Amino acid sequence: MATTLGNRAVSTGSNAHSDMLRRLLAKDRTLVMGVVNVTPDSFSDGGRFLDPQAAIAQARRLAAEGADVLDIGAESTRPYGGAVRVSDDEERERLLPVLPEVIGLGRPVSIDTMKAAIAAWAIDLGAEMVNDVWGLQRDPNMARVVGQHGVPVVIMHNRYKAEPTISIVSDINAFFDYSLGIAEKAGISRDAIVLDPGIGFGKTPEQSMEAIAKLEKFRHFGLPLLVGASRKRFIDKVSPAPPDRRLGGSIAAHVLSVLNGAAIIRAHDVAETVQALKVATAIRGHS
Repeated sequence: MATTLGNRAVSTGSNAHSDMLRRLLAKDRTLVMGVVNVTPDSFSDGGRFLDPQAAIAQARRLAAEGADVLDIGAESTRPYGGAVRVSDDEERERLLPVLPEVIGLGRPVSIDTMKAAIAAWAIDLGAEMVNDVWGLQRDPNMARVVGQHGVPVVIMHNRYKAEPTISIVSDINAFFDYSLGIAEKAGISRDAIVLDPGIGFGKTPEQSMEAIAKLEKFRHFGLPLLVGASRKRFIDKVSPAPPDRRLGGSIAAHVLSVLNGAAIIRAHDVAETVQALKVATAIRGHS
């Protein structure tokens, strides 16, 4: 695949299960995944989109701003600050008034969930991708659901707690190896997999920055890499600011991520991210 900004490693298999992902990756530019949190306790927006109509309006706005994929979740996965776990029923209740409307916008929709039952339910409604922040390693049924439905999956690295003394690059690589083994056993097509180093999850701020700086260390898997550094805590460590004032840091991290090999950027501020990546690409074109 040609690339305009950075060097992206992308599998080129032809399994029909991953048609949607391959069509997106065939675009000669970095993809942007827009975030829609239907939660009361998200670190990034403080529950602004718990109301169904607010969530739908946000999804519509992100689509208009250029989001290639809309990533919708109804359970906070923030790694710090005591996010409350919710039942399957509650997660479904939050999604039910929102998910069909968002799917109707005509953009591919990713379901951001740790629960296989929610993933299966969302796929039946029309979601086309699963974003699992535990990389198929938490819910023992998640890989089976993804494999049986034949949808792409984002395998994200995670840890239950940060350990400052470990090699985070080695840990991420080992995690990916294990998750890919689970995926293979479940019949998940290799070209239906995206890898995410999990910025901010089970990592110190320094480890999050290292994962971005050394993103090329994960390219040997030959799979597209996704980075979601949007509004993350490491930005506050470098330049103190609340989550909704971290746009500059988010864009800096995302541009560097693409230069280091990211094929997909997950962002809350889609218009600004799309503009930043276009300008960076244009400048690189004159080098």
